[in-house]
Amino acid sequence: MRKKVTIVGSGNVGATAAHWIASKELADVVLIDIIEGVPQGKGLDLLEAMPIEKRDSYVSGTNDYKDTADSDIVVITAGIPRKPGMSRDDLLNTNYGIMKAVVGEVVKHSPDSILIIVSNPLDAMAQAAYKLCGFPRERVIGMAGVLDSARFRAFIALELKVSVENVTAFVLGGHGDTMVPLPRYSTVAGIPITELIEKTKLDALVQRTRDGGAEIVKYLKTGSAYYAPSAAVALSNSLSEVVPTATIRPPLARAEFKRAAVEAETKPHSACIVWPAVSSALTGRKVPAPTCSVSRCSSTPRALKAVSSVGVKCRPAVGAATAPSFAANMVW
Repeated sequence: MRKKVTIVGSGNVGATAAHWIASKELADVVLIDIIEGVPQGKGLDLLEAMPIEKRDSYVSGTNDYKDTADSDIVVITAGIPRKPGMSRDDLLNTNYGIMKAVVGEVVKHSPDSILIIVSNPLDAMAQAAYKLCGFPRERVIGMAGVLDSARFRAFIALELKVSVENVTAFVLGGHGDTMVPLPRYSTVAGIPITELIEKTKLDALVQRTRDGGAEIVKYLKTGSAYYAPSAAVALSNSLSEVVPTATIRPPLARAEFKRAAVEAETKPHSACIVWPAVSSALTGRKVPAPTCSVSRCSSTPRALKAVSSVGVKCRPAVGAATAPSFAANMVW
């Protein structure tokens, strides 16, 4: 029996996510929205496309949360999108109110579900959903790690003129200005991109990744990205793949991040401990530190300081932080 996925919000992101999930036959999909007729029409349109795709996923639309009952996964895309000149944080107050109403209905009708948060500002909304729903932290997930890593992979592939299948990218931190793409842990066919791309070009790719959403908003003017975010949602629903996600920081993570930050300030090249610090903080496992190579440490101290900032001080107005994007937190 296929899983049941509810997508809250039938706008561009929600409807396109439903398309990706149904076309891959990952689950049956229920679209729900406050606007009468929109989820029903888009759901029916997608259902009629399934024979063309040779898929048996059932897609429906509704305005009633009763039809979403017993969902295995609930994807929350509801909220207002960004406009040119706006940061993700500008959406906080409005989208928090929407998140509060949605989570209340989800808890009532699907108390055993996993939440995948898409609404912006994503890290703050993931934290809000976690506090509102009372679910274990493993069941409240932000999809931004998948999206940010995909954007970094795309830019690397374009620069080196290689297939994206050969590119692996690693992005830490929040979904926004605190995002930290890590070139040292990003590779093409196993070769670190720091050995393939000169530093100035690499810095430009890192910055373009951080600004990936804003770049699209600038072009669209009246909306924001939805193809890549919705594809990230579909991949987050695929249990056969290990993917980066944003999840709530476990209690021991704060000490790990502080230790890493102190060592970064006092020891040359000690920033190479960023990986074991993050990994052990998120998974509870002790991971041996990789050997420090001076030629590959150039971008890591800044990355570690940014990670430390995210881990210790992130978004005080919200009251807590989400952990860096790393799939082990979800999968292990």
